[in-house]
Amino acid sequence: MTELLDTGLLLLLLLGASLFGLLMQPLLAERYRSRETVELIQLVVTMLVTFAALVLGLLTTSVKASFDTISNDMRGYATDIIQLDRLLTEYGNGADPIRQELRSYTAAAIATTWVGEPQPTGIDYPKFPPRLPTDATLESSGLGGMLAHIELRIRMLPASDSMHQRLVADSLNQLSALLQHRWKLIEEAHASISMPFYLVLIFWLVIVFASFGLSSPRNTLAGTVILLGALSIASAIFVILELDTPFVGLITISSQPMRDALAHLAQPP
Repeated sequence: MTELLDTGLLLLLLLGASLFGLLMQPLLAERYRSRETVELIQLVVTMLVTFAALVLGLLTTSVKASFDTISNDMRGYATDIIQLDRLLTEYGNGADPIRQELRSYTAAAIATTWVGEPQPTGIDYPKFPPRLPTDATLESSGLGGMLAHIELRIRMLPASDSMHQRLVADSLNQLSALLQHRWKLIEEAHASISMPFYLVLIFWLVIVFASFGLSSPRNTLAGTVILLGALSIASAIFVILELDTPFVGLITISSQPMRDALAHLAQPP
């Protein structure tokens, strides 16, 4: 997993910076150990720690809000599918083939998006190439083609009276809302953290831990505290990176809304 590798690399960087500071400590000339110099270093480190803490807090809040938004959008997407199926059911038996295709689409979307989870059973659906575990994108030409074909078949439904005309129009409007939700999810699936911004944050943290090594006593307790601090920072970064890629990694958007929609579509009218 990319996020786990990035976190491990960060942990090594922080511990390496602390070790470098610890090794440099006895090599410093006496004039660099004066009280004024130590106070200046502590002031600068305090400033960097404050900046890093603010940035970590803002990043955590931002990615958590984005993760919750995508989770709600997925529920809305599943609701759109159920609502479209309800309109097709009201149309009558003439829309049954379209309902079957909508069920196949929902099952294929589950199988393609959540590749590490059990695949839907009891229904036939096309087997598109699964999304790679490290691929954050949700776009699939096969799934998009299925929705385009569903739209075409809805437009071809005969509307012999005003009620069926209204149902066809409502179904097309509902399908339009479903497509908008789909593209919104596709765009939201991409990571939002800027790489230059992330590298600047890592640079600050490396400087902070290097200064810890310069000023820490050479004993086991001090080393343990630095190790725990590095682990805490690395774990916070890991959570941020995981939340920023909601369909990849250990922390992902739940497939339950789509599975609930598929179960609803499988029920007899």
